Order: sequence, then C-alpha cells, then structure tokens
Amino acid sequence: MASNSALPHIVILSFLLFLLLAVSQANVELGTHLIAGDGGSPWTSPSSDFAFGFQPLEDKNFFLLCIWFYQIPNKTIVWYANRDNPAPRSSKIELTTDGQLVLTNPIGQQLWKANTSTSVAASAAMLDNGNFVLQNKESQYIWESFSNPTDTILPGQILQVGVNLSSQLTYTNYSRGRFQLRLLQDGSVILNPVSLPAYFAYDPYLTIGVANPPDNRSTLVFSESGRLYIESSNGSIVDLSPINTYPSADFYHRATLDVHGAFYLYSYPRPSRGGIGVWSSDKSFPDDVCNITGDLGGGACGYNSYCGVANGMPICECPPEYTPNDPKNILSGCKPKIPLLCDEGESGSLESLFEFKELIGTNWPFSDYERIEPISEEDCKNSCLQDCYCAVVIYNTAQQCWKKRLPVSNGKLSASDTGKALFKVRRPTSSNATSSSTTKKDQTIAILVGSLGGSVFINFLLLAATCLSAFYAYQKRPKSNTQGSSISETNLRSFTYKELEEATNGFKEELGKGAFGIVYKGLYPLGSKNLVAVKRLDKVVQDGEKEFKTEVSVIGQTHHKNLVRLFGYCDEGSHRLLVYEFMSNGSLASFLFGLSRPHWDQRTQIAIGIARGLAYLHEECSTQIIHCDIKPQNILLDDFFRPRISDFGLAKLLMPDQVLTRTVVRGTRGYVAPEWFRSTPITAKVDVYSFGVMLLEIISCRRSVDTAWGGEEKAILTDWAYDCYREDKLEELVERDEEAMRDEKRLLTFVMAAIWCIQEDPPLRPTIKKVSQMLEGAVDVPCPPCPFPFSSYS
Repeated sequence: MASNSALPHIVILSFLLFLLLAVSQANVELGTHLIAGDGGSPWTSPSSDFAFGFQPLEDKNFFLLCIWFYQIPNKTIVWYANRDNPAPRSSKIELTTDGQLVLTNPIGQQLWKANTSTSVAASAAMLDNGNFVLQNKESQYIWESFSNPTDTILPGQILQVGVNLSSQLTYTNYSRGRFQLRLLQDGSVILNPVSLPAYFAYDPYLTIGVANPPDNRSTLVFSESGRLYIESSNGSIVDLSPINTYPSADFYHRATLDVHGAFYLYSYPRPSRGGIGVWSSDKSFPDDVCNITGDLGGGACGYNSYCGVANGMPICECPPEYTPNDPKNILSGCKPKIPLLCDEGESGSLESLFEFKELIGTNWPFSDYERIEPISEEDCKNSCLQDCYCAVVIYNTAQQCWKKRLPVSNGKLSASDTGKALFKVRRPTSSNATSSSTTKKDQTIAILVGSLGGSVFINFLLLAATCLSAFYAYQKRPKSNTQGSSISETNLRSFTYKELEEATNGFKEELGKGAFGIVYKGLYPLGSKNLVAVKRLDKVVQDGEKEFKTEVSVIGQTHHKNLVRLFGYCDEGSHRLLVYEFMSNGSLASFLFGLSRPHWDQRTQIAIGIARGLAYLHEECSTQIIHCDIKPQNILLDDFFRPRISDFGLAKLLMPDQVLTRTVVRGTRGYVAPEWFRSTPITAKVDVYSFGVMLLEIISCRRSVDTAWGGEEKAILTDWAYDCYREDKLEELVERDEEAMRDEKRLLTFVMAAIWCIQEDPPLRPTIKKVSQMLEGAVDVPCPPCPFPFSSYS
C-alpha cells in the first residue's frame, strides 16, 4: 500500500523534473552550425550566463572553440576544445545530421570531434551551469564538457580519478602548459610540473588531502554553492573552500589552474547584483603562489627568472642584465644579455670583464654546486669571479656562500629573506662586447666595400638620391611646438591632435575626470589592439600650461613598475593632451569600495607597491616629485592588479636646494595634510600623510570620510582607526575579515605604520621609504604616539 500511495508523488516529481530540465537548457538541433569570424551569435544557456562558440585569439585570423562567461565584459573562458589546434577564420563547428559534434577548417578537414564512442546525439545544449552536453533521444548525456575539463572547473562539476586539469602555456596561448592538477587513486590531489613537449609528470610541489585505503575511491567536488572539497566513498570530506564563500545567487565562481602553477578559487559579482567587474582570488593552492618548487622544472616563472607576489598573483621578473628568452612571454625564462662564458686567452683582468649585480631578498634554492662558510661577502664574490662555472652566488648574514651555475630555477622574492643574490654579469665594455661589435662593423664594412666595388658610379648615384630624399622628407616633416629642450630629451612621442582625435574615435569613450581635464579611451595605432588613455586638458589657464610642461618634461623621464607610464603628448595650438598607458582594471577606489571585499593579501601587496612608487618619486628621481593628491582614485591597477600611481597634473617639482615650498592648497578632502592650512612649508611629508589615510582605507575597505559608516563617531576614518588601535579592537577596523585576523602581526604593523604617517606634526612622520620598509617587514615599527596632539587623547 505504501508503495502504491507513493506512485502519484513519483509521477508528479518526475513531471516537475522534466519541466525543470526543459527550461534550464536551450537545445541545439541537428544540422545547426557556427562559423568562426562571421559575427554570428554563439549558442547560449537559457539565462545567458554562458556561451558556446568561437573567440578570436591574439592572431585575429585564428579562433578558439570554447565556453565563456557571457554576461561579463572580459568574457572569461572556462573550457576550450582545440587548445593545441587553433581554427582558421571561417572554420565551422556543426552538430551534424548524423549526430556528431565536429569542428572543421574552411576546406573541410577535421580539427576536433567530441568523442561519443558509438553513440549518436539527437541534440546539444549549453546549460546554465556552464556544461555543454550532447544527449541522445532518451535525453541521456553521451558527452559533456564537464567530463573533459581543460584548466577550469565550475560549480556543479566533479573530477574523477584520471581526469586532470592542465594549465595554459601563457595567458594568450591556450596550448597545454607546464602544470597539472591530478586526483590520485589514493584520494589526494596533487599539483605537479610537466616537461614540454612530452608532458612527462615531475614530482608534485603540493599535495592536498590525505591518502585513503586502496579500496576507497574519491572525487574532487565543486558544489553548486561554490564550495570545493574532496569526498571519499566512505563519506569522509576534506574541505578546501575559503572560510567565507560568497553565495552563488550573487556571485559567479570558478577554480582555475593558473599558467604559473597555482590553483585559484575565484569569485565575481554577478552583473545583475551591481557587481564592479573584478575576479577576486578567494583562495590559492599553494597559499604562497611563488612556492612552486621542485628539483626539475623552472618553477612558477621559468629558468633564470624570479617570482614575486602582487595582489595574490605571481609576477615574474628577470635579474639585472638578463632579458626574457621570448620578449612576448615572460614565462619563457631569462638569459644573460651578454654570454657569461669566459674564454681562455681573453685580455684584461677578471674584474675588468665581470661585475656583480645585487638582488636583495631573492633566492634560487637549487642549482647549488658549492657551499662555503664562514666567508666574507667580498671573498664570496671573488670565489665566483675566479670560477667559470659560477654565474650567481647567494650570500646571507650567517656568512654562508652558495655558488650556482646556470640555469637557476625556482627563483623567489621574499621580504622575509635576509640574504641577497649576486649575479655575475659581463661588463658592457668588456672585450666580448667590443670584439662582437667590431666583428659586426667589419662585416658591414666588407659588404659595403664589396658592393661599392661592383659599381662605384651607380652606388654613388643611389647614395646621393637617398640623401636628397631624406633631406626633402626632413624639410617637409610636420612642425610641432616644442616645450623646450627638456621635452625633446624624454624620447616621448609627439602626437598631432588629429591622430589623437582618430585614436579616441572623436573622444567618444570617457574613462574618468581629473582636476585638469577628462581622460578618454583610445587605440593607437588606429585599428590595433594597443589601448591608451588620453588626458585632454580642455580648461587650461596659465598655471595649467605650467603644469602641462611639468608633466611632459619630468614624467617622461620617470620609469618604475608602480607608476603609470607616459607615452607622449600633443601641444598643438590650444590643444594640450597627454597619452598614457591604459590600465585595464580601473582605479583602486573601485576595487576597494565595491560590492565584494578584496582579498587581504591583495590589499597588502597593493599598499606595498604604492609605497615603493612614492619612494621612487620622493628619493630616487633626479628631480624630486611631490604628488600632492594621493588618493585611491589616483591609483590605477594594471592587468595583474599591480598598483600604478597616476595623475601627476598636481605634482610640484623640488630642486635639491629648494626642499621647502609654499603654494595654494592642493589635494582632496579627507587626504589633505594639516600643514596645507597653516601657511607652513610644504614638503614630501604631505604625500606621507595622504598615503597614511589611504593605507587605512586599504586596511578597512571603507572611505576616509563616510557619515553612513556606523554613526558620527566612526565617520572620520583616521579618528576611528586610532580608537581601534588604542582599545586593541583591530578586528572591528577590518570588520572581522578572517584573512586579515589570521595575519594579526602584519595587520598590526600596517595599522601602526598608518598612524605614524598621519601624525599632525610633519617631522614625526617617517619618510615614505621608511614606511615602505615598515610594510615589507624590513624594519620594526615602534608604537606610534597619538596623531592628534591637541585632542582629548593626549
């Protein structure tokens, strides 16, 4: 009886499930196809969250058959079919009339095919969870993208033993890369490098989970709620999720094996919820994304390079006097600009042939072949100098010296590393460089002599014609108004107004507004993919012209990874414009004060980067630069979320003998140092004050002045932050951010450094270089006094 009574409920439930399936997918019928590059619409899921179709590669004549997030601007790709075999323009993906999903090139050759064994598809569908499926007449899945992952898994996806993830080769090359994620038979998840092109698996650099009994099967589950865990057949679970997981109703989620070898869990606010459009890294494996080491393989960044962390992402750099093997791919590793081999019979002393370039806090843990201790640094360098095998030595405060030969691998930059790397490099004026250039000159002369010898008279006529043509072109070149010799010495591009008008499509797309004008998005050269930001100074008065000249002549000479680069300028009649590199991830203000709270590690690395950039402006430029308007809106984020200081339109230059200036009040409410209002001398300490306010914003993810934030007593961030510090309630300042609270020591260091920066008395504030050292942990931070000497605190 119980069984009979349950039957109607089962029928109803089955009917409801059928209806649910009917509305959760849009079927692709037999004979339907898409053409690469024809501008047609892709196959989308019912909610339009995901799309299946073609995306152009870096070479616009080739395409990737893939699945991507359809609703977000950057169209993040989560699966691809032909990763090692790009499809030429006009290639076709078709669900054929005989039930096969096939990708063919324009002449009909097969590039890829979904492996359905002997089964035949009746239809296909792009599902709302990001799974593309082929199904038979009984609506059973005979093939699905979830069972054939590439570098990403999505909520609702399960990885079985034997199904691996493989990283991309680079961010623009989707071929199989240098790293794998694998679920082993014993239930553990491992990350390991592989050899290319054979894909031989090296030993793992990270093992997640614990080994199970041989008969206990496991799966890696990414649940629909966004949680990631290893589930064993005996019911045990190893949770890999971040402590705080954003709800799937409000956020997209994905887990991706990065090109550097780290496995990231990402979240992105759904556009329907007013998201700010940034993928945030919620957790990474390993926690230290540069800790990707092994006896074999080049580590996170390739051979002879080193890895640093910026905003939770690896940043790869070459050592001094080294250059990337492939300028378009930093992951290709690095090589010496001048070969290091010392040949017998070379003239000159070793000291005249070689010198050492120093890198603080870097290490390459492998490639050692000799260890010497105790030894002085000078003797360590001399030992390497006399050794043709030695390319770099690592020296530390314990007077230990490790000699290494090339290639060095698994390089890592760490603020806690007290050692230094000393790279032996060829001097540019060494006999090697001289003989090389001499040889080239001799070859050139020989070619010229030979060619002239063939026909002196004809070559003379050609040479004369060439000179006359060059002279004529020089006379006819466009004349532009110069701003003095200082501008011409910066090697900046002088643009015409027409060029910039075309590059910005008539100044159509506005990026933002500054104190002296509007910034527009542009493409240069026209029709290329090179984005630029064009700052148009429309309301220039006499003082504004002076500011413009300052930017062109001085900013063009500044070069630092935490500064926005100036490409060129236009000074044509009344038109004055500046052309900057384009920053793809917007401003720090949008990043900090959006819907989701950025990861604590991302925020700390941004703060350190800004401090380094300011230290360069204050102390490392030939002419000191005071910014005068440091605030989150003037900090931009590049492709890797590395901070870049922008908007030098308010900068004031100080000659070495003119350290103090008096001028009108500059800056923005909430960030302005008190001395601006006291008619007292202005120094670089005004930037230190503004940085301190902004550092508190980075720590707390709230604005410096916000009357809606917890009432009047918390409206002024600097006051409230000192309250939290004085009462030992830093958890309130970070709103109990668990990542920040687990990093209690660094949190306290950052808050104390910020309080030193906002001291009302300028001499009490440290220099920005000292602040940078505080944030990096290189120097201790003493307990700061009350920053408000005339308040009730004192």
